[in-house]
Amino acid sequence: MTRTRSYKDDLLKALTNPEEAREYLNAALEDENPEVFLLALRDVVEANRSMSELAKATNRNRESLYKTLSEKGNPQLNSVRSILSNLGFKLAVDTKN
Repeated sequence: MTRTRSYKDDLLKALTNPEEAREYLNAALEDENPEVFLLALRDVVEANRSMSELAKATNRNRESLYKTLSEKGNPQLNSVRSILSNLGFKLAVDTKN
């Protein structure tokens, strides 16, 4: 019997690399559905920090953070900036190519 590896495990391992995580988040931002970015951000958080650590660093409670990063989350811009900053990223705007 052939063993298979979990896609999610491989994804989370890849997202520990800051360049991979940056590209993953940027690709998610290109989707018209804002839920895609929130789920991608949640994957990056899961790969790099615990929700408890991030909640403490962003001065939010853990439950609120889970809700913010859910498919139906509706975070304010300052929340997204705070999360990204605590992961070592910044929010930026670029020109279309």
